[in-house]
Amino acid sequence: MDLLSGTTILSLNHFLLGPLAAQVLGDLGADVIAVEPPNGSFSRKWAGGDLWVGETSVFFLCAHRNKRSVVVDLKTGEGRAVVRRLIAGADVLMENFRPGVLDRMGLGFEDAKTINPSLIYASGSGWGSSGPYAAKPGQDLLMQAFCGMAQTSGREAPTAAGASIVDHHGAMVFATAVLAALVARTRDGKGRRVEIDLMSAALDLQVEPLVAYFNGGQGRSIRPPGQVAGWSYPAPYGIYPAMDGHLAISLGPMDKMATVLKDPRLTEFTDEDCWNKRTEVSELFRQYTARRTVADIVDAFEAAGLWAAPVNDFNTLGEDPQIEHLGVFEDVELEDGMSVRLVRHPASYDGVRPGTRLPPPKLGADTDTVLGEFGFTGDEIAELRGKGCVA
Repeated sequence: MDLLSGTTILSLNHFLLGPLAAQVLGDLGADVIAVEPPNGSFSRKWAGGDLWVGETSVFFLCAHRNKRSVVVDLKTGEGRAVVRRLIAGADVLMENFRPGVLDRMGLGFEDAKTINPSLIYASGSGWGSSGPYAAKPGQDLLMQAFCGMAQTSGREAPTAAGASIVDHHGAMVFATAVLAALVARTRDGKGRRVEIDLMSAALDLQVEPLVAYFNGGQGRSIRPPGQVAGWSYPAPYGIYPAMDGHLAISLGPMDKMATVLKDPRLTEFTDEDCWNKRTEVSELFRQYTARRTVADIVDAFEAAGLWAAPVNDFNTLGEDPQIEHLGVFEDVELEDGMSVRLVRHPASYDGVRPGTRLPPPKLGADTDTVLGEFGFTGDEIAELRGKGCVA
């Protein structure tokens, strides 16, 4: 994919938010140069589920394809000087250090724009670069809790999502913001400061319930009643148990659903009751679904033009015909010959879904090549390596 071919992105990102955003841009053809410390980024040292492919963390695999790895020690003056030379030739600098860290290194926005006035300087943080929470640690689970998302989820108690959804959504916001700044630069030639934060991403993920709450919903409980999926939805919208699993039932006319379920009690409830008597309605649906299989219920709903779907586990997804048709998963060979399965870029362009040009790289694999492209001579690189400033 070459949509962003010719665009150079200097990625000083770590953990998930920043690396995933940079990967999105790399998928689209940008040359993403990931600057890592001599001992490697945190993403290389921690693995979800404590799972590793050879010596490679699965956490690293999820957000580091289509990048080149350069090792620079930012704790040294010479290392910071190397990054300044990279800034001079980059289109975008992306970073998600805590606010103020790069400023103290002389690599903040004001420093960078004197080096390269047309640079897009994009920062991601937990809470924003200013304000009373700016110095607090920001992380996905903390944001799910703080921003109300955990409170609106779960049955018996507030429940976190089964994925780092704030990081993932924040990464897409991060990548979109960089793209917007690049488009604007084609008109005026100006560099820009772009900032995104996880708190805003977590709130943006909840735009539907938040807008409802602050426009007439104040005072209502935001805990979901019965089997209903959320406080701002009517019954039976939610997840229900079946004899052999669970399924989701979406919106639909009450009279039509009552006909499919063949339960005379449901005919007494109107569409308005789906709001006012959510617990009672969802309980009747639960009693019905608990006596039937997932396939029977889903087939009956789909035959009637109603919306329902099975609750799948991950193993089922790997064999799903629609997922296979769209080519969502991709098997990639790493440099050490190990094969891994990755989740591909989530969009297609002229019918083509971007794939992996570059597998997640070994630490520092591209240091010499990249520095040479930015004008460093062989002697300079050798001297820097001898001092431990690059590797």
